[in-house]
Parts: sequence; structure tokens; C-alpha cells
Amino acid sequence: MNNEPDFTKTVDGLLPAIIQDDQTGKVLMQGYMNKESFQKTLDEKFVWFYSRSKQRLWKKGETSGNELQVCSVKLDCDLDSILIKVNPLGPVCHTGTDTCFNEVNTISYDWIKHLESIIDQRKENGDSKSYIASLFEKGINKIAQKVGEEAVEVVIEAKDDNEELFLNESADLLFHYLILLKAKGYQLSDVLEILKSREK
Repeated sequence: MNNEPDFTKTVDGLLPAIIQDDQTGKVLMQGYMNKESFQKTLDEKFVWFYSRSKQRLWKKGETSGNELQVCSVKLDCDLDSILIKVNPLGPVCHTGTDTCFNEVNTISYDWIKHLESIIDQRKENGDSKSYIASLFEKGINKIAQKVGEEAVEVVIEAKDDNEELFLNESADLLFHYLILLKAKGYQLSDVLEILKSREK
């Protein structure tokens, strides 16, 4: 991180810290940080706040175990607001809900669009070390073949009772299907539009 927060901008030396799920994009909560809690967050890679009610530093999840693992830290343009993207290790709110705004924290279609942008970047960069780029290099037949192979794996796992294997094979199928769509010049939204048009 190139800049540092300007803790001198407030009388109490506290700045708001917005906590966002790195995968889903959901805003999970807001807390306050002073210079010390900010530094501990950077050093330990887990979120620390300054509690205004208890007048002390506190690590999120110190009693519940639902810690916030830091993925990235960014500052706003005025250096007086902190955005921390995290991997939440359990429900975030003390009430037991996913977020302090009583929202369900699930991966949305926005994350699929993010994945599509990664596929597009790897395709354009043509890095030989990239699995995605290597598939595009091998052509449409190989990509279509991979989708077929993954579909068969999903069918096989659907007949068994191993939930983890079934979900992992399902993820592989969706991933390769997105690559196939890109190879054909489309994206998932084009397919969703067709499904939407069939709604009665």
C-alpha cells in the first residue's frame, strides 16, 4: 500500500473501516480504527478495531471465533476512510447473521462477471503458463471436449453421496462452460436472457 491513513483528520484519531467480503462483494460491517489497530491488522492479516464503547483495541471474532481474514486493504482518495476486503470465518454480526445489515452473504452474478473478466484477460494475454490461455490456444474442439468431460463427471458424482466431490465437479463444469461461451463470443448473460425470455 503506497499511502497511509491520515488519522489526524479526526479529533479522536479514529477512521471508519468498511469491511467487504472479497468473494461476494457484500459489505459486511463498519467499524473504527486508530493507528494501532490499523497496524495490527496489516501485521497479523486479521481485522482489529478500536472499540469506542470499551475504549480499547479488539480483534473481530476474539470471543466468537468468527475472525475476518484480510485479503486486501485500500484507502479512499482523501486517506480518511479504509476499505478492507476479507474472508469471513463465520457470521459477522454478533446477532448471528452474515452481515451487520441483515443481508445474506452469498456469491452473486457479479462474481461470475468477475470470473468472466479473468477468463477474457487470460485469453488476451496468451500466457503459456495459464491453463485458460492454453485451452484457447488448443481451439474450440478441445474446449468443447473439456466441457463434455466435466459434464460426465458431474453425472457420475450426482449418483454418489459425496457432496464435496459433486460440488467441485459442478464448479469445474461451470468454469469450463464459461470458457466455451467466451470461445464462441458469448457470455453467461446471453444465456440468461434466453432463459428470461422463456419465463411465463
